[in-house]
Amino acid sequence: MIYLLHQLLSEAADRDPSKEAVRCGGASLSYGELEAAANGIARTLIEGGVGRGDRVGIHLPKRVELLPAVYGTLRAGAAYVPLDPAAPVHRLALVASDCAVAAVITTPARAAALLGALGGHVPRLFVLVDDGAHVELTAPSVPYAVATADASATDPMVPAIEADLAYILYTSGSTGTPKGVMLTHRNALAFVEWSASRIGVGSEDRLSNHAPLHFDLSVFDLYLAAMGGATLVPIPDEDAYFGTALARTIREEGITVWYSVPSALILLSRLVRERDAFPTLRAVVFAGEVYPTRHLRELRRMVPRAVLWNIYGPTETNVVTYHRVRHLPEDDRTIPIGRACENSEVFALKEDGTPAGVGEEGELHVRGPTVMRGYWGRKERTAEVLVPNPLAPELGELVYRTGDLVRLREDGEYDFLGRRDHQIKSRGYRIELGEVEATMNAHPAVDQAVAVAVPHDEWGRAIVAWVQPREGQTLSVNDVKRHVARRLPRYMVPSRVHIMQQLPRTSTGKIDRQQLLRESSPDRAGVA
Repeated sequence: MIYLLHQLLSEAADRDPSKEAVRCGGASLSYGELEAAANGIARTLIEGGVGRGDRVGIHLPKRVELLPAVYGTLRAGAAYVPLDPAAPVHRLALVASDCAVAAVITTPARAAALLGALGGHVPRLFVLVDDGAHVELTAPSVPYAVATADASATDPMVPAIEADLAYILYTSGSTGTPKGVMLTHRNALAFVEWSASRIGVGSEDRLSNHAPLHFDLSVFDLYLAAMGGATLVPIPDEDAYFGTALARTIREEGITVWYSVPSALILLSRLVRERDAFPTLRAVVFAGEVYPTRHLRELRRMVPRAVLWNIYGPTETNVVTYHRVRHLPEDDRTIPIGRACENSEVFALKEDGTPAGVGEEGELHVRGPTVMRGYWGRKERTAEVLVPNPLAPELGELVYRTGDLVRLREDGEYDFLGRRDHQIKSRGYRIELGEVEATMNAHPAVDQAVAVAVPHDEWGRAIVAWVQPREGQTLSVNDVKRHVARRLPRYMVPSRVHIMQQLPRTSTGKIDRQQLLRESSPDRAGVA
């Protein structure tokens, strides 16, 4: 019976220890080697004072050592906390201090930088993956090579149950302070088990790992591969948003299952023009942001034989709805986020707290085993989003308020409308910024577009748009405004439009709305 994430590795290693488990940057590990390395890391952490329930920071770029770090942490009875390799060191120090990491698995240079920024809190141990740097640390450390040297190392068998914390993923907070989402072994396994039942995975599969470890999409890649005894192929950080590198990886590695944010696939389809360009791909899964239908048509051209899956779920819930893309709308309507995954339930509530019926708008709520335990050290914030089930208070259970607005379709699936906090009032009108974005994205010369709201003296809020033109296309501010004005009411036309050759992105590949907001000074000029 599998009830812990690291048991997936044990099962795979028992079935076929010589099977390649991970390949990255020219290096690889078999399942047997991965098992032994994870055991060595676990024992090193325990000997260094890491106990059950402790947090271990993992601060590594994409490389094969990442997997032993993850599984070794879990086998020590601890929870791993991914530290974004691309984030400023002061933010990493904030995260490490917030959850009081007991140890950090990283490189010498990164360890030195982190120690310099940590201030009062110092981890008890650093496990150092060689990066060629020669630094003197002021904290106890063990080389990764020493920790994993014993190929006969056994699992320390630390007692654990499915309700124990497995990892904490830090997401952006509205106050500017990151908040840690606590996920248990059961939370993750429920999603991985569903993925295996729908998408399937076997030892012949080769799964990409495009998402960084601190992004929840990585859960699918790491653990679904282990569940099926498949090979995981992490995409190096420097290749993640270069279309030629992505195309080369899919072809040379024979990738069969791909999972990423839409922006990576849009980049790929923009570069690769031939039909049926990647015949090894049997499943393409995307999540994290809306996939414009126009770009989906290009994806379908590129992989006509692959099954396409649109899956949805905030970090706080893993994935909770899915839509298998069988037919694309003839117009530019976006595809739905679908229906609830098995063993999960979703429902939408209107502003008055009553269930939203067919055609009605409401906030999506989630119940089921994938819902997080809560936010680390933030009981008040947790209580705001994990609330008693309003439809069945007698159950004594908590459901998650997503903050996402949806509309129930006649076929029982949901359309995603946008964030509750992306809905604004301007000049007395209620406006969904997602509708403005969808309209701009339908322009044939627009690659991607974002709408943000800024304070306005007279209107309360004004809409500012940022638009990235398609490669080789010429696009003017007036082109965008005229396009929106022909399709939406005048009060929904952006007051300012910025043409930008490349929209900024976060380290997870999503459009960086916070940066765009910072660059949008309050609009006081009225509608141009």
